[in-house]
Amino acid sequence: MPEETDTKPPTVTPMRVVIALCLIAPFVAMLWVGSYAKVDPTFIGIPFFYWYQMFWVLISTALTMVAYKLWQRDQRSRKGGASA
Repeated sequence: MPEETDTKPPTVTPMRVVIALCLIAPFVAMLWVGSYAKVDPTFIGIPFFYWYQMFWVLISTALTMVAYKLWQRDQRSRKGGASA
């Protein structure tokens, strides 16, 4: 039985680092409360504290979608590379 440990690509790839950053960014932004715990600037009468969090809902959705697409691409390239 041949050993394939030398031919395996590294587990941590640049694409996986980008995926991790896309998934971690919303958590960091929401946990850093001091950055958005204020009233001004208001947006259509809504205090900054609230609209900033709602804005991150949209950003989080986009970043999760990007991470998912990158993960699919990574998995396809790993399967394609293994069969070649």
